Amino acid sequence: MMKSYTATAHGPEAGRIDVEGYSIEFKAPKGGTIQALANTNLTIEAGSFVSLIGPSGCGKSTLLNAVGGFLQGTTGTIKLDGIEVDGINPEVGVVFQQYALFPWFSALGNVEFSLKRFNLGKQERRERAMAALKEVGLEGREHNFPGQLSGGMRQRVALARTFVSEPKVLLMDEPFGALDAQTRIVMHEILLQVWEAHRATVLFVTHDVDEALILSDRAHIMSSAPGRIIETIEITTERPRRAEAATEEFMNNRNHIIGLLRKPELETH
Repeated sequence: MMKSYTATAHGPEAGRIDVEGYSIEFKAPKGGTIQALANTNLTIEAGSFVSLIGPSGCGKSTLLNAVGGFLQGTTGTIKLDGIEVDGINPEVGVVFQQYALFPWFSALGNVEFSLKRFNLGKQERRERAMAALKEVGLEGREHNFPGQLSGGMRQRVALARTFVSEPKVLLMDEPFGALDAQTRIVMHEILLQVWEAHRATVLFVTHDVDEALILSDRAHIMSSAPGRIIETIEITTERPRRAEAATEEFMNNRNHIIGLLRKPELETH
């Protein structure tokens, strides 16, 4: 039966992620296996904003995809609100660096399309989609097609399309990596405003230390492949945060994380 759609934000109990003894191995092209993710334990509290930081190829995206149900683990479990993840979950939204918008749909059409799986009338879908676009600052652009929008605007459409269905969890894989510095700052502000309104649990993959410190409640630092979490940084500075107006805590965290990322592989194991 089609689930009914609820417009209210999730309560504090919804969206907890527990990763327990999880590892992933892939078959190597010439035989044997490649370990993409070493034994990993991680708890992400419901409604929190958490970042994964690490060198390229360390398993950040692998872990994110496993949480989303796109990859199967070799050992261990991942649970969402106590229920084991064993496939793609409609209550988990995803935003990638590539916007993945339908070029033949307008901004409004792209957002509306994500609501078609719910038992909603056409008018209600339209109203919710319009409200979502307004929330990300695209009121008046709803009839533009993706090719008529800037990269930042396209990513706003992708954000609206994801949040409009009120996911428990939002997975973001370097979503702003292709944007210029000024547009990234704007997107950080929009993302935090929308997140604070909806309070989905966010797991955000980035290689940008400043980005993680600006956005997150907590940053998990991963070693080089096979990836594992080597340290967790609690970020207590009140939002909004800006790199150009960095506090002492911000700079101490920044320097510490950069130091961890610069360590030779053997020192992180």
